[in-house]
Amino acid sequence: MLKIGVFGAGHLGKIHIRLIKELSNEFELVGFYDPSDTIAEAVIEQFGITRYNSPEELLDVVDAIDIVTPTVAHFELAAMAIKRSKHVFIEKPITETYEEAQQLIRLAEEAGVKVQVGHVERFNPAFQAARPFLGSPMFIETHRLAQFNPRGTDVPVVLDLMIHDLDIILSVVNAGVKQISASGVAVVSDTPDIANARIEFQNGCVANLTASRISMKNMRKSRFFQRDAYISVDFLAKELEVVRMETINGEPDPFDIVFDMGDGKPVKKIFFDKPEIGESNAIKEELFTFHEAIVNDTEPIVSIIDGSRALDVALQIMEKVQAGTHLITQ
Repeated sequence: MLKIGVFGAGHLGKIHIRLIKELSNEFELVGFYDPSDTIAEAVIEQFGITRYNSPEELLDVVDAIDIVTPTVAHFELAAMAIKRSKHVFIEKPITETYEEAQQLIRLAEEAGVKVQVGHVERFNPAFQAARPFLGSPMFIETHRLAQFNPRGTDVPVVLDLMIHDLDIILSVVNAGVKQISASGVAVVSDTPDIANARIEFQNGCVANLTASRISMKNMRKSRFFQRDAYISVDFLAKELEVVRMETINGEPDPFDIVFDMGDGKPVKKIFFDKPEIGESNAIKEELFTFHEAIVNDTEPIVSIIDGSRALDVALQIMEKVQAGTHLITQ
């Protein structure tokens, strides 16, 4: 059984602590570190686990560490852990800067440890059910809208919300980024609260992303358009809709819904699928797969490279928003 500790016991950290305790066949939760006495006392009372006085002290007694701190502390804590040959789970975004992410990649390669980044939507059951239907999408549209919550305003909406969809898109589109345009507005906080980005890929795919944290209702939807198929993923409701077309050989059934292009082109049958989505906890799933990557010596599902790529594109989008320009070519 892997011994694991947690850095950071705030709102999300408490969720991680609870779920790690539930994964009792995979992890032994040794303890946690958080600099706040108030937070630490609450965690000890709720979970009955040991508080360590320093990150170093906790790292000395674990095999792996789960970093659930504010982003500003990610690099220092992850580098400290990796240099001690500890496996690392690190919440998104991986670091504050792309250079820090690249440095962590080098350190992880030298140490031979596993590093997984917490892009939790990869483990959303609706997206996992959609994966078999996703081939080569050529247009993608995402909307990630949230009602205002002061707790998330310490970082721009691109790093807070949009980065989830950036990771999903980069995991689906098998091509490099060609061009990015973006705009955004700070409405209630000091950083952009709503942003839109358009990403063009080398293979011709275009992705249009909108993220807002000042909306009247919550929405987390992505739509993928590809040859003969349309796939809609509702990450919030955990629902999937698939519309696909297949060429019919012979005469269609009278009850079939068909699409006739005329001019002697093959008639296509339209299929509407709404697969049943099983219940699962995405955070628990990602922590479980982190364990599996370590014990089986396999690449984490969301690797340190994936986390770095998502951050790189997010930072480019932020540059365009902050500069008030609309175009960047790589």
